[in-house]
Amino acid sequence: MNPRGTMLYDVLRHVRPLVLNSARVVEAALHGDGLTVGMRAVLEMLAEQGPLTVPDIADRLDLARQGIQRHVNDLMALGCVESRPNPAHRRSVLIGTTTAGAALFARIRADELGRLGRMAADCTDEEITTALRVLAALNRDVRAEARQ
Repeated sequence: MNPRGTMLYDVLRHVRPLVLNSARVVEAALHGDGLTVGMRAVLEMLAEQGPLTVPDIADRLDLARQGIQRHVNDLMALGCVESRPNPAHRRSVLIGTTTAGAALFARIRADELGRLGRMAADCTDEEITTALRVLAALNRDVRAEARQ
């Protein structure tokens, strides 16, 4: 038996339902805005990173380009993102948030942070920092294995 492996397995056992239930909560909160969790992820990436190509968004989110393109098309239809010329490549446009899209994401993020700020009240900031460090390391290593 590998005690460290067992502990990390237990972390993953908690993460899986956390991700599923988080997606459900986020999807319900986004329903009134006409967004999906995937569209929200794309909007977040663009709001935080600035204009990106569809392949860049897909790579950063570890998702298929086709799915990202669908999300981008849906966000364009809502007026949340727009295509812009890409000075680095004539045929590959950049996707960026519109003013309305940036404002929408800012509101969504503020609402989410307000709800999250009331959760895990029995955990200290130090414990949360440690959890973040462990999850980031686990994500890095699992991602590396997945890419092999």
